[in-house]
Amino acid sequence: MVAIPISGTSVAGSIQNELRQEVAEAQVQSAAFSPKLAIVQVGGREDSNVYIRMKLKAAQNIGVEAEHIKLPSDITETELLAKITSLNESPSVHGIIVQMPLDTVHPINPHIITDAVSPDKDVDGLNTVNEGRVAVGDFSGFVPCTPAGCIELIKRAGVSIAGKNVVVLGRSRIVGTPVAELLKWENATVTVCHSKTKNLSDITKTADILVVAIGRPEMVRGSWVKPGAVVIDCGINAIDDPSKASGKRLVGDVAYEEAALVASHVTPVPGGVGPMTVAMLMRNTVLAARRQLNRLLAPTWPLRPLRITPLSPPPSDIVIARSQKPKDISELAHEIGLFPNEVSQYGRTKAKISLSVLERFRNTRGGKYIVVAGITPTPLGEGKSTTLLGLVQALSAHRGRNSFAVMRQPSQGPTFGVKGGAAGGGYSQVIPMEEFNLHLTGDIHAVTAANNLLAAQMDARIFHELTQKDGPLFDRLVPKVKGIRKFSPIQLRRLKRLGINKTDPDSLTNEEKVKFARLNIDTNKIMWNRVVDLNDRYLRKITVGQSPTEKGFTRETAFDISVASEIMAILALGNDIDDIKERLANMVVALDKNGNPVTADDLGMTGALLVLLRDAFEPTLMQSLEGSPVLVHTGPFANIAHGCSSILADKLAMKLAGENGYVATEAGFGSDIGMEKFFDIKCRASGDTPHCAVIVSTVRALKMHGGGPPVSPGQPLHDVYVQENLELLSKGLCNLGKHISNGNKFGVPVVIAINKHGNDTLAELNMVKEYALKNGAFRAVLCDHWAKGGLGAVELADAVIEACDASSNFQFLYSLDLSIQDKIKKIATEMYGAGKIEYTDEVIEKIKQFTEMGYDKFPICMAKTSNSLTGDPAIKGAPTGFTMRINGIFVSVGAGFVVPMVGEISRMPGLPTRPSIYDIDLNTKTGEIEGLF
Repeated sequence: MVAIPISGTSVAGSIQNELRQEVAEAQVQSAAFSPKLAIVQVGGREDSNVYIRMKLKAAQNIGVEAEHIKLPSDITETELLAKITSLNESPSVHGIIVQMPLDTVHPINPHIITDAVSPDKDVDGLNTVNEGRVAVGDFSGFVPCTPAGCIELIKRAGVSIAGKNVVVLGRSRIVGTPVAELLKWENATVTVCHSKTKNLSDITKTADILVVAIGRPEMVRGSWVKPGAVVIDCGINAIDDPSKASGKRLVGDVAYEEAALVASHVTPVPGGVGPMTVAMLMRNTVLAARRQLNRLLAPTWPLRPLRITPLSPPPSDIVIARSQKPKDISELAHEIGLFPNEVSQYGRTKAKISLSVLERFRNTRGGKYIVVAGITPTPLGEGKSTTLLGLVQALSAHRGRNSFAVMRQPSQGPTFGVKGGAAGGGYSQVIPMEEFNLHLTGDIHAVTAANNLLAAQMDARIFHELTQKDGPLFDRLVPKVKGIRKFSPIQLRRLKRLGINKTDPDSLTNEEKVKFARLNIDTNKIMWNRVVDLNDRYLRKITVGQSPTEKGFTRETAFDISVASEIMAILALGNDIDDIKERLANMVVALDKNGNPVTADDLGMTGALLVLLRDAFEPTLMQSLEGSPVLVHTGPFANIAHGCSSILADKLAMKLAGENGYVATEAGFGSDIGMEKFFDIKCRASGDTPHCAVIVSTVRALKMHGGGPPVSPGQPLHDVYVQENLELLSKGLCNLGKHISNGNKFGVPVVIAINKHGNDTLAELNMVKEYALKNGAFRAVLCDHWAKGGLGAVELADAVIEACDASSNFQFLYSLDLSIQDKIKKIATEMYGAGKIEYTDEVIEKIKQFTEMGYDKFPICMAKTSNSLTGDPAIKGAPTGFTMRINGIFVSVGAGFVVPMVGEISRMPGLPTRPSIYDIDLNTKTGEIEGLF
């Protein structure tokens, strides 16, 4: 008998061809598909170099990107582990192998190293987790390459394994042990032999299949082999051979010539198992990349909702929030498709999400885009945030759709004032609600610091220009450092804006030096205030510069609340960091004495602002009470800015949700100012097209608009609000009708969410629903998510799904080519119902000035009360034909909008007589916050 050689080279070639075809087909499915293998080598052993070259060649042949990472032999174990960690966390790396043996001068435990490779990227199959999986017949991980190659060779030779007696010589964790386990799960009867086994040759002669991985050259003789057996030789040894030019020749652990006379099949060395090891490595790498692609293309996340057990009546928000144990934020991040290096945890319940996710998903189509706004609210609020969260809980936990809630970060002003936090309420809220409402990840504090540093630099520059002559001022602005004087990059940008095309400070003429050094800020035309994230009425007007060190250069100014800072609006409107940087640079803080704008870039501040805001660029991931993902980012003041969460958070959410997913984001207040600004400012800046608008309505608010008595925080509701009153309700329905009309003007389906309160009657709720459907709503739905969580918003979710699938014709309310006054008229007449617009002489003059400076091409951001469609908060319902007076106007050049002022809009709220402060305390024994909502 002469054995049939089992050519590993031939089989490996076939496998590589199959893999090349698989990669090409996957790239048709997704252009982003690009399998990548990282090969980590410590030192420079020549035998390792040979193996690595084989792997690199095979990878190139298949279409796998292989990166050879060469590390010095003096690397420490800690340094090597750190490198492996960085590869584990990289989304672009699908497979990692560490070439063994390690060629290092320091002691490094190889088992620790192989276990450091993530099981999901362990394409060598040497991590203990993957080895354990193989041992129990779980092949969901990666099978070690050489054992997998052995099984493949046996099968492709046409040899059946089931029922055969198999003997494995060797019990190493790399070959012997795992191949024995694989053969066992192929239904063979397996005997493992090792150095302590007695009567070894007698045992091997019982084997129908003999696998040898003993590491001794030609140890197994022909007499050890059962006639007709299949012999798989995993060994490779160099022995002396004077007939070879190198003086060496490669042989296996089996005496091939002898075994070939007895066996039916035998693998040669070289050209047997060796090429198969490389082929299996490539197969595992492509499998790893395919798994990542499948996860990316999966119609739904493997999201595990959190169960809630609503109580009736529901307890307080804080009691409900604390009754739920949130998922570890890293678990939620994994469920929605994020990688560890894209998640920076702040404790266990919140994390910053890297903007690099947008690049990774650049070829992925985003999900459906939904804005949640309201009717004209009562001072108590109508549950817009609660509805947003109830909707997303219904979509994700009850309808199995990928869905995100994207929310603004609440200011501490209302948290410690009267309104309270903005985490939603009842069984539809963000958890932990204390963390959501207090500090979060510090973004508002970063905005505060950046804003105030800019103010400090501006005042300092004014002082230094007033107290220094031209020459010393220039010399201090461009000092000699080690005998060399040069402009910084930001100073070069100022020179360019001034038309001075020079880079050598000493080459400037005296006139040019003065032009560069003096901003000549007109202290009567400063537009930049300091900010603090608290309600503090006594900061509405202050005098600065009263210290004797300021030499009498005092001026009047004011503080705004931090969320009113233009920096906050810019964070919310930036499409990427470069866009944010440009907007920050363009912020106009004052006019000079010639009426020209002075920018943050002129003050040298752009880079410093970016550094302070670096972490604030990234949205914060949290979760709802039912474990749905929530992105929290930015919180621009809704009265004088656009009042929406960030473009970046929305884009991230849409990419992660995928084409079949849903992203619901909130707009401030009602459709008249919140939703209009969302469409005309935010969507214009982002380029994203909304699919649906949800408008939240309550019986309580509509009764107020029908003529009901005032509703005040902290005061008991009047009887008309807690008892059925269809007449009063019917009179207020006009307000709902106006908001439906507003939404329809933008060409998107409008879904009305009727947020049920405990005292509402079915007759009242049905009256609202019938009116909405008769007056242009796409759907009108009764919602009970406050009391029931997502289950109470399932009908709303179904309506939103239907609306997003319906045809829409989104359009902006106005063209940017219109004049400032024409844009104001368009908004005031069509969104508010005004009949006439009046302007003060000062506003007319500023509009003329803004037009000359090119600001007339900006969208309009109306600053108006949220408590009425008019400029008077006392006027309810839906009046028409009224006169609207514009009594002030300013421009946020960096944010990119013009702000007309209607009535008195405070940029710094004040604390009431009895703020929430009285109820808030910290339990010093448990560390829990008490009295918060």
